[in-house]
Amino acid sequence: MSEMTPQDMAALRHRLHRIPEVSGAEVQTAAFIAAFLQEHAPDQLLTGLGGHGVAAVYDSGTAGPTVLIRCELDGLPIEELSDHPYRSTIMGNGHLCGHDGHMVMVAALAPWLATRVLQRGRVVLMFQPAEETGKGSAAVIADPRYQEIAPDFAFSLHNMPGLPIGAVALCKGAANCASRGMRIRLTGKTSHAAEPQDGVSPVGAIAQLLPQLAVLGPGGALDADFALTTVTHCQLGEATFGIAPGAGEIWVTLRAVSDARMQRLVTEAEALVVRAAEAQGLGYSVDYDDIFDACENSPAARDVLKSALSSTGYPAQMQVQPQKWSEDFGQFRKGSATVAGAQAAMFWLGSGEDQPQLHNPDYDFPDAALPIGKAVFQQIITDVLT
Repeated sequence: MSEMTPQDMAALRHRLHRIPEVSGAEVQTAAFIAAFLQEHAPDQLLTGLGGHGVAAVYDSGTAGPTVLIRCELDGLPIEELSDHPYRSTIMGNGHLCGHDGHMVMVAALAPWLATRVLQRGRVVLMFQPAEETGKGSAAVIADPRYQEIAPDFAFSLHNMPGLPIGAVALCKGAANCASRGMRIRLTGKTSHAAEPQDGVSPVGAIAQLLPQLAVLGPGGALDADFALTTVTHCQLGEATFGIAPGAGEIWVTLRAVSDARMQRLVTEAEALVVRAAEAQGLGYSVDYDDIFDACENSPAARDVLKSALSSTGYPAQMQVQPQKWSEDFGQFRKGSATVAGAQAAMFWLGSGEDQPQLHNPDYDFPDAALPIGKAVFQQIITDVLT
């Protein structure tokens, strides 16, 4: 197959859009992508990386850098609200973050790579699982086979509602905030609602913690001290009038502009829990999920990306402040104990000024943006490996 046309790319996105699978369950999506890549003669095809990850390797056979282009396989557990003929066929799931579009921009590089001879180095097309939970990139990097393809450079993008299609933004350093979900459990003892003094209720501790947590992370300017705490769930006792509660939970998302600030925020939040629980005679526990480290663009990769954007006619709007939302792409820069980190950078690609926000039930990635992302990635590969 020759290079994909915009129409080919749109058709491929629509097929992927129909089969959104949540983080860790990307079975159909991974199989579909692997079959597509296999048709375009990679020198190596790895599947099952860190779960359902897929990587196609195009190797020049000549020494040189390894360039990894990364996208995400997973959809969201949100029901899609649309009348598109290609709407989701999986009840309760939707590609409402644009990962279907991201996949197509990377997949479209395979026919291009299959019909040209790389002068040096390697290209790795990485389709990463479980980005939405923050677990996917770490799992891929921890997979022993990742050592075979460990990149020198890693690049990615995310679409950005609110920016016109074709507009591009690039952060000079910090790109995405760190975040994590904090689950606070408080345990006491139930009693009859007529005799609440015979029990140990978490009501007082929860009433104390909710405003304290809000004050702890008020948001504001995205400077070095930025911290935001968002209560996402609170549960107290049972739905009955006859029992004074003996247990409760608070779920809160912690967000900070750096990993160091996140660690301070965690310490401060945990201290609030200890004080509130002990004052009320409650047991307590704290655990974390959806853990995302801060994502930062490395200078070398940022400069490559900035040059490629300019060469393709999409010069970047340079930004100092990161996005509030999180991304696990930063792990490719950090690497692991056994694999060195890559020079890594990601950019924001406009998906329309009138586009619903990410994770909205009526969001839909714009097909018009597909050739833009592909062109930028092609330019990066050409610039680094020529």
